[in-house]
Formats: sequence, structure tokens, C-alpha cells
Amino acid sequence: MPETLSHVPFIRPGAWRWFGLVALCLVLDQVSKAWVVAFSGGLPMSVEVLPFLNLVMAWNRGVSFGLLGDSGLGPWPLLAMAVLLAGVLCAWMLRASHWLLACALALMTGGALGNAIDRVRWGAVADFLDFHVLGWHFWAFNLADTWISVGAALLVADSLFRRES
Repeated sequence: MPETLSHVPFIRPGAWRWFGLVALCLVLDQVSKAWVVAFSGGLPMSVEVLPFLNLVMAWNRGVSFGLLGDSGLGPWPLLAMAVLLAGVLCAWMLRASHWLLACALALMTGGALGNAIDRVRWGAVADFLDFHVLGWHFWAFNLADTWISVGAALLVADSLFRRES
């Protein structure tokens, strides 16, 4: 990274490398969504992949679990929130003192930006993974949601189990 930025007091040395993980999460999310949208034509569908997993095409116009989807606000307030959250997470990531915390924040940033891109691109978030067991279906989700969930779990683990010296 630029030599001038390596001496900024609030940025940890080597912190910029975590943007590689952000980019990887973003690329995997967008490629998977583009494939599913192309495969389905953007229309609702359900294809059994495994006895417990269906490939579906669902559009989420709200936030988690479709909340606020019928608010009439459109995608722009949710997009603004996602971009603001990604900015906060990036700033925190650059200051993170431990690799687990930085990894959690990078995953969450990549996921937030992946879903934000969907809102700009399609006006809704493309969800396509449908896990189910004994007739009960988990809500449909995508890789960005996975990155956010895993990042949040790592964030909790970091706060519970890591001790500062």
C-alpha cells in the first residue's frame, strides 16, 4: 500500500490486506447471483439440488427476512444504510487489533456491499439458497447473507474469547 498511508496513526500496519477478503466475498457473491438470475431468467423457480437444499429465485425488497419490504420506500434508504454500514465496518477493520476481528469485519463488509450492489442493479436483493428439513424451510438467502452471518458469529466469538494483553 502507499507508504504515506502506512504511518496514519489509526490504521494498523497491514490492515489494507483485509480489503482482499472484502473483494473476494463481493466477487463470489455477485458471480453466484448473476448465474442464478441468468439461469432462472429472474423468475421464481425452485430446483432440488440435494434432499435438504433447493436452488430458488426469490427477490427480497426488504432487509433481513423481508422486513420493511412493503414499506413503499423503495431500495434507496436501504442502500444508503448498507453503504453507511460498510463504511463504518471498513473504518473499524482498518483499526482492528486482532486478525479474527478484522476477518469478521471484512466478511460483513463484503456481504453488505454485495447486497447493496443488488439494490442498485435490480432494486432488490437476489436470494437463491433454500435449506429445508422435514418440510420446514429456512428463509431463502445468498452468499452475501452468509458472509454477514459468519462475520457476525466471528465478531461475537472474538468479543467472548479473545483477551487483550
